[in-house]
Amino acid sequence: MQEKTPTGSPDPTADVTQHVGYLIKRAQAALRGAMDKVLRAHGLTVPQYATLELLALHPGMSNSDLARATFVTRQSGNVVLRGLQEAGLITRPATANYGRARPTRLTEEGHRRLAEVQAAVYAIEQRMVEAIPSQRLPALLADLDCLAAALEE
Repeated sequence: MQEKTPTGSPDPTADVTQHVGYLIKRAQAALRGAMDKVLRAHGLTVPQYATLELLALHPGMSNSDLARATFVTRQSGNVVLRGLQEAGLITRPATANYGRARPTRLTEEGHRRLAEVQAAVYAIEQRMVEAIPSQRLPALLADLDCLAAALEE
């Protein structure tokens, strides 16, 4: 494993637009803007799309699990689920079999809508990935994971 040399804190008098946090936020804002534009044409928001993606991979997730995985509060997650349910894209029981969790699943229409928009969303990610040399991608992914882990401690 490569030893990391501490570089210290960023100089608060230096150009803030060169700080790691600023650059991460800039990349995230650019990604969100591109996704918003594509998804809007399909009648979806980013949290709704993320929810559909997760439910396709993990049918039966609860509202709490979905909210955590899509980076929204449980209350916002519930609003997302209600919107998807009203659009006929998901189904969840009116009451829980046990506890409070109501497992959520995609409907046929939900699977269709997800498939319809996935290629456009994946193309956005591909544009980002193509902006850096392919041999640097594994290190970037690992570094991003380390940055998140450092703040989750």
